[in-house]
Parts: sequence; C-alpha cells; structure tokens
Amino acid sequence: MKTLPIVALIGQTNAGKSSLLNRFAQKNIAIVAREEGTTRDNVSARIDDRFLMVDTAGLKNPEDDFEAGIQDQINDAIESADIILLTLDSTKFFDHRDKDIAKRALRSKKPIFLVLNKSDRGEALDINEFRALGVDENNIFRTSATTGQGITDLKNAILKELGIRGGATTEPATSEPPLKIALIGRPNVGKSSLFNSLAKKQQALVSSRQGTTRDINRVSVKFKGREIEILDTAGLRKPGRREVGIEKFSAIRTLAAIEEADICALLIDSTEPHSKLDQSLAGQITEAGKGIIMVVTKSDLMDDSQPTNYFGEENIKNRTSADYLLDQLERDYDFLPYAPVIFTSSETGKNVTKLFELAEQIDEARHHQIATKDLNRILLEARETHIPAGLKNTHPKPKYIVQTDVCPPWFVVHGHDLGLLHWSYKRYIERKIREFYPYLGTPIMFSYRSDNSRKKGEETDQKGDF
Repeated sequence: MKTLPIVALIGQTNAGKSSLLNRFAQKNIAIVAREEGTTRDNVSARIDDRFLMVDTAGLKNPEDDFEAGIQDQINDAIESADIILLTLDSTKFFDHRDKDIAKRALRSKKPIFLVLNKSDRGEALDINEFRALGVDENNIFRTSATTGQGITDLKNAILKELGIRGGATTEPATSEPPLKIALIGRPNVGKSSLFNSLAKKQQALVSSRQGTTRDINRVSVKFKGREIEILDTAGLRKPGRREVGIEKFSAIRTLAAIEEADICALLIDSTEPHSKLDQSLAGQITEAGKGIIMVVTKSDLMDDSQPTNYFGEENIKNRTSADYLLDQLERDYDFLPYAPVIFTSSETGKNVTKLFELAEQIDEARHHQIATKDLNRILLEARETHIPAGLKNTHPKPKYIVQTDVCPPWFVVHGHDLGLLHWSYKRYIERKIREFYPYLGTPIMFSYRSDNSRKKGEETDQKGDF
C-alpha cells in the first residue's frame, strides 16, 4: 500500500488546529475546547483518501519530561510531513514564540502554508501584520474552521503542492475495508504502549500519568496482506470520578470507538486485574455486538515463580500467577465464556502479534452464517433433550430458527408463547449453537417471535448474552 502524503498542523495552543482538522475531515476527529493544550497526541485523519492530516499538540517551551515528550512528537510530525500548516489565531499579534515556531518550520525546508485562522471574527488583523514571519505571501491563507471560509482554497493549494489532480488518489481502493481494532480499558493500563508495539513506532505519547490519551489515535498496518486499523482510546474512569470538560468528551469518544470498531481489545492490568469498571466495559462491548479479546497487559511484571493471591483467597496451593489469574477472570467474566484471553507485554513484545491472529479469527467468526437446516436440527435436539417449562396450561413452543444477519450474528426463533421462555432456556439455546460453531470472541444476538404475538403482545428481542 502506498503511504499517503502527510500534512501537519503546527502552532501555539488554542490557535484552532483541531477545529481545522475537523473541518477538513467533515467530522469530529479531534477534541475541540476552549481549554489550552487540549490536543496531546498526534491525531490524524484521511482527507478524501488523498492525504493524511495530522493535528499536533500546541508548541510551547517544555516545562517537564511530560511536556518534552509532547514537543518531541511535534518535531517528529514536522520531520515526517510533506507540507506544514503553520496555524495562528488571526485575532492576535504574533509573538516571539510564533516567530520561533515559524523558524523551526522554515528550517525543515518543507513547503510552509501560513494559516490565519478565526478570520471570520471582526477583530481579525490585516494580513500584512503576519508577513514578517517569513512565509511566502502566496502561501498565506485566511480561514475559519467555524464557517468554512478559505478551506476550499487551502485544500486546493495543498493538492496542487502534492501534485494531486482531480479525483485521483495516492492509493488504490482496497477490495475489503480495513479490520478495525479498538484498545479499550482504564487509564494507565498500557493501551498506548501496546498501540506503539502494534504500530512498531512511537505514534502515541506514553506516560505514567493517568489520562495521557484524550483523542482516538489511529494507525494502519498490514498483517498477512490484510489492512488493520488500530484505535487507541482514552482511559475510562468511573463516571463519578470523571472530570468535566475534556475528560467527559474523551469518555464519549471511547464509547464512539467501540461503536466504530469491529473488534475491541479489553485491556486488563495484570497488577490490578479485579475491576468492576472492566466488567462494565466488557458489557458495553458485547451490547454493541462487537468482537472482544481480553488482553492481560504488563505480564512481564508477573512473578510466575511464586503463587500470587490477588483477591485474598486462601489455599491457592502451588499455582502460578497466570493460572490463578485465568481462573479469576473466568469467574469475573462468566458472561463471556467465548472471549479469548492473552497475556501480553509491550516491554518484551510477548504475544503482541497474537492479537492480530486472534482478531482475524474473530472477524471470520463474526461473518460466519449457519445453514437453516443445521440450526433447526440444533433446535430440535435441544427441545427433545430439554422441554422448556411454562405455566400451568401454557407452554412455550420454539418451532424453528433462522439466522438473519452477521456482524454480529443474529438469530430469530419462531414459535408459540415464546414470551414465557425463561432466560436460562435462552442461554441453553445459545450454548447448543456454540457447541456446533463456537463463534470465538463473538457475541450472538437473538430475537424470539411468537406466532400469536399480535394477540398477546409477546414478541421479544433479546441478546444472547446475559
């Protein structure tokens, strides 16, 4: 696959870079807020499959190692960019920091476009006030991310500089869409480290500080000829502990990533594995009908030479940490018996590529369709083995079953008085189907439709996971 050219947005904080990215992408990719320094990681979006636009954190003097890491990322963006968009707030006179940023960009010898954003405001300054920055006057553009002013002219100039004409793209259309994997979990569980290991480059900022990732970071890789897009999300804390403002948006963005993804990797910290929030996230993933992989991170910190009692139980005997943790996960996530568990380490690279292999298997399972004759044979055997219970004079009678959809697989059971079916019998039907085809890492959904539902109002739509 040919790499898309990169257009990097740089500038001081609160110049409107994230708003410009969203305007170009025509959807909300980066978080936009009045708070300075909202963007920390390099957030990117494909623009019409012609170029990749990267929104960087605002340039400023690093105050600590954390800020220095952000500035290093910006330098990387400048070095890897084909075009640099130096973005300023046109309502403010440029200062020495803007001058330093412009010098840094000009030293790169890359094409520089000076973007004077927020030009729709009445207090916007004359364009002559910015000529001293040293950017070619033909490459100065007035824009407004809010109204769209100047966006078309800037986009055409970018395409002209890149040598792209008409509707041509820099890469051919693929025969199948990319497989999207979202990394989901609590803060500081190791999502960004795993993201970097999977991408084999320092794409996301890694820090021990909680809440480092705020936006959804993306990177595309190829595995056995298949394009895979990895989504790194902000860590979710309990709703009562979430800060207002930016963190609230990040939580929404994480939930949006679950909806967008095909498969979610639920990351569980091996040093702190017991969390009701992890269980809640697992429930949200299955409710969305997405594939799921349980990824135990930081496995290099586990001491397999000694038994480890994470949960205060006694008589654990001579068992390794991994054995004990697997048993505990089986109990805590008994509603996910089909979810595979892998132990990973971003430090050592343990099982990192195994995630891709499992994702391919789960993707195949999500698309699998069982023939109707096989389904009805399964239902008949289930009914003959275990007759469903009912009321005194009325018993539910499941008659036949069909699969109506994939991704996730959806089954519709038809019969009489199915509103009386106990939830345990519905789980029993699901188990019988999984015995025929396991549907690895895949939730399966069910609807129960009674022939007499119009008379008694007994049509029900229920998921196969309880």
